[in-house]
Order: sequence, then structure tokens, then C-alpha cells
Amino acid sequence: MLTIILLLAAAAAVFFLMKKGAIADANNNNIPDALEKAAAEAKEEVKEVVAKVKKTTAKKKTAKKEK
Repeated sequence: MLTIILLLAAAAAVFFLMKKGAIADANNNNIPDALEKAAAEAKEEVKEVVAKVKKTTAKKKTAKKEK
């Protein structure tokens, strides 16, 4: 119960700070710009890692077939 109250208080604080202008939200979608930027960077990093893993597994499959 305490966890829920703390999460709601944190969300209310972020919302209040966004409305005051202390936290940037350029497109007014109630998601802080810093959070959007971090999510976009994480998404790009995940794409890079997935590509590396696919490349590595493709090499291993090719090596097994050649044996």
C-alpha cells in the first residue's frame, strides 16, 4: 500500500513540475522529454545489440553446416 502511495506521489510531483515548467515537455504529451530521449536511445541500442546477435548466430550456423 505504501508503495502505491509513493508511486502516486512521485507521479503527481512530476506532473506538477511539468506544468510549472521545471521539467521540459515540448510536445505537451505529459511525458517528460528526458524520458522520451532515454527511451529512444535505449531502443537504438537494443536494435544494435539484436543485429550483432543475429550476425553472430548466423556465423555459428554457417560454421556448423560446413563441418
